[in-house]
Amino acid sequence: MNDHIQPDGSDSFEHDHGALGDAEYAEFMELAAVEGFDIEDVEGAIEAAGHGPLPVLAVVGRPNVGKSTLVNRIIGRREAVVEDKPGVTRDRVTYEAEWAGRRFKVVDTGGWEQDVLGIDASVAAQAEYAIEAADAVVFVVDAKVGATDTDEAVVRLLRKAAKPVVLAANKVDGLSGEADAAYLWSLGLGEPHPVSALHGRGTGDMLDAVLEALPEAPEQTFGTAVGGPRRIALIGRPNVGKSSLLNKVAGEERVVVNEIAGTTRDPVDELIELGGVIWKFVDTAGIRKRVHLQQGADYYASLRTAAAVEKAEVAVILIDASESISVQDQRIVTMAVDAGRAIVLAFNKWDTLDEERRYYLEREIETELAQVAWAPRVNVSARTGRHMEKLVPAIETALAGWETRVPTGRLNAFLGELVSAHPHPIRGGKQPRILFGTQAGTKPPRFVLFASGFIEAGYRRFIERRLREEFSFEGTPIHISVRVREKRGKKK
Repeated sequence: MNDHIQPDGSDSFEHDHGALGDAEYAEFMELAAVEGFDIEDVEGAIEAAGHGPLPVLAVVGRPNVGKSTLVNRIIGRREAVVEDKPGVTRDRVTYEAEWAGRRFKVVDTGGWEQDVLGIDASVAAQAEYAIEAADAVVFVVDAKVGATDTDEAVVRLLRKAAKPVVLAANKVDGLSGEADAAYLWSLGLGEPHPVSALHGRGTGDMLDAVLEALPEAPEQTFGTAVGGPRRIALIGRPNVGKSSLLNKVAGEERVVVNEIAGTTRDPVDELIELGGVIWKFVDTAGIRKRVHLQQGADYYASLRTAAAVEKAEVAVILIDASESISVQDQRIVTMAVDAGRAIVLAFNKWDTLDEERRYYLEREIETELAQVAWAPRVNVSARTGRHMEKLVPAIETALAGWETRVPTGRLNAFLGELVSAHPHPIRGGKQPRILFGTQAGTKPPRFVLFASGFIEAGYRRFIERRLREEFSFEGTPIHISVRVREKRGKKK
């Protein structure tokens, strides 16, 4: 997976310079200086690619209090959709922001209302999930209107979540409005910060309070202490056999199995011994249609499934081999890849396939799942137990790739040989070159390459493919970001 610098890795590190040790870092920076790169730019590239996940700030409140306008103010650009009517923002939308030198993620949510049905219920559920997944919350209240019954209900929700809360009293455009903001002390959430999201008044002081509430980095959610069981999420669309598979690997009936799709609502964690090793399996509810079109229990099931993927180290994606690979299957694969998890593809109900279906399935896999051609694949039958013994080796292979780190010296020797044998195509009379690079992080592997000019997407994919072949990155997404050298004497 080629990308621009993505600060959404999943692992912690001992140094301020990604996965590089002190000596390796010093040697690398010398190389960067010789090649004419700006040292601050190089440090920023390594930090962006190498650090763990950014802390998450959720912006919540009832409809039409100015949440999206405030989000635009925080991120410094107009991206969140703003319209003067309630309900414009429905899904949770995440942006990256920076204040006083610290970066964090901002989640814009739809308006929260109590006792609502249909699409409004889904919006409320999204907001509740955003609160659950956040490290801190900005609760936006319309200072002109004052605290409503819905605001009081949100306060109860926030108290139950026990997350740090910064209270933003919005639509305070002048000194006269600050008296209205003072009334919001009654909510019991501490000092109301009078702001005008539209004009920017007071947002700096509010963001200072946000930085105090946010942790330096969020608590790691996947995995356990060193030596503890590895966490495996079983995901897939409804009725592909996730619960049956869990029961089969456990050797007993741990969870309900029913032909009716959607029997499982809550993820069920199970400690299971396989091959002499204890694993923690999570049987998740099947992912149905697009989340914001769902209602009730199915809707919550999808949110919980997404949460299970975030907390897992490996996603075992079950696909019904007896049916055509669907858009839902592809969307679930994309969810796991975007989350940066190690991936195993398990094609279930293999015992029901005839030769014709097997032929067409292979063609479908080549075309519909090309984005994860690197993922280990097992053909199993949760009903009969066929090939279940192949599941653990596939998981171990994916984990090994997910955690692999290539020393900088070895990586640059490989890149030098690669560039010499297969140079970048000449474009506009120039031939850009990969000069050097480093692996800034793992879980998943994240690389920063430094180049003399723009590197085309096709050449990036070529580099990724060769990296996988050379260093056995099987079963894991790879992030590759490229920094281009500015002309000497110029600085960004």
